[in-house]
Amino acid sequence: MTFDPRTITTPVYEALDDLRSRQNQDEARLKEQKSQAVELYTYLSTWGMLRLKAEEKALSQEGKKQVVKKFFDCLEFLSGMKNIAGDGGLATLKKLDTDEYLGLTGLGLAVAQEFSFWANAVYWNIKGE
Repeated sequence: MTFDPRTITTPVYEALDDLRSRQNQDEARLKEQKSQAVELYTYLSTWGMLRLKAEEKALSQEGKKQVVKKFFDCLEFLSGMKNIAGDGGLATLKKLDTDEYLGLTGLGLAVAQEFSFWANAVYWNIKGE
């Protein structure tokens, strides 16, 4: 099997492009989206997958919450694991065995790295935060 880097890149780009192109968004929300997408890798590598999933519910800034939801949508799609992106995602992550959790975290870091890159490309004209 040949690895194609577009396998990870394409869903991440499409997720951010979808968020960016939604109607009725002010610059503050776009800044939140961009900053969250850039910060995903650092958050995930520092705090881990469980805390990032819990943070999805705790976030009060809608733009940031949207990005975290898109991250888990992409992770679920790419990993083929079910029930990661929805409300039961935290329970699913807690039930994984160690190898599955660590493998998913590794994939999550790769996905988060793509979010960081594509945030600068998709939100090229959004500055600050």
